[in-house]
Amino acid sequence: MISTRQLAYRYAKGPELRFADVEVAQGDTLLLRGASGSGKSTWLALAAGLLAPGEGDITVAGQSLKALGARAGDAWRAKAIGFLPQKLHLSTALTVQGNLAMAQWAAGQPADDGRIAEALDALDVRALAERKPAQLSGGQAQRVALARAVLLKPRVILADEPTASLDDEAAAASLALLQATASQEGATLVIATHDARVAEFFQGKEGVQSINIVGVQR
Repeated sequence: MISTRQLAYRYAKGPELRFADVEVAQGDTLLLRGASGSGKSTWLALAAGLLAPGEGDITVAGQSLKALGARAGDAWRAKAIGFLPQKLHLSTALTVQGNLAMAQWAAGQPADDGRIAEALDALDVRALAERKPAQLSGGQAQRVALARAVLLKPRVILADEPTASLDDEAAAASLALLQATASQEGATLVIATHDARVAEFFQGKEGVQSINIVGVQR
C-alpha cells in the first residue's frame, strides 16, 4: 500500500512541489498523469525513498519513510521496491543472467540462480539468459528490465514512462506485461506517464486510480 499526507518537496534553488494526498491499497494500480516536468519523477523518487520529503508523510508497503536512515533505506528499497526506469540501464558488458545477478549483489543478497531463472521464466525471456543487451530487441530488453525489477519480489513496482517512444501495439503489450506481472507478484503498481494511451488501457479496470500531477508550486 501507499499513503501520502501533505507531501511536498523543494529542490535546491528551485520551486516547492506539493502533491495531492494518495491512498492506494496493496495490489492496486495508481496512474500518475501530467506533462513532462510536472513532478511525476519526483513523486516516484519520494515513493522509492530516494528523496526525503520536505514536508508531509509517506508510507509505502507499511513502512513510514521518514523513519528510515540512509543504510536502512537502501536495504528496505532493495526488498520492497521494483523500479522500471524509462532508460533501462542494463549493463552492456554483462549477459542477461549477469544483469540480474548484479541486482542481487547490489541488494546484498546471496547469489540465487534459481530465483533468476524463475524471474526470467515469468517474463518469458529465460532463453535470452546468455545474451547481452545489444543482442536484444526493445521489447525483450524491457522484459529483462522488468524481470530485474521483480527479482526480489517487491511489494511495489514503479514504472517511469514505460510507453515512451513505443508505437500503439508495443505500448499496449508493455502495459499488459506490467499489469500481469504486478498481479502475479501481488504488488502495487505505480505508472508515471503523460501518455493518454495509458489511461485508455486501464479505463474500467478494477483497483485502478488516477491522479494528475500538476506540480503545484509556491
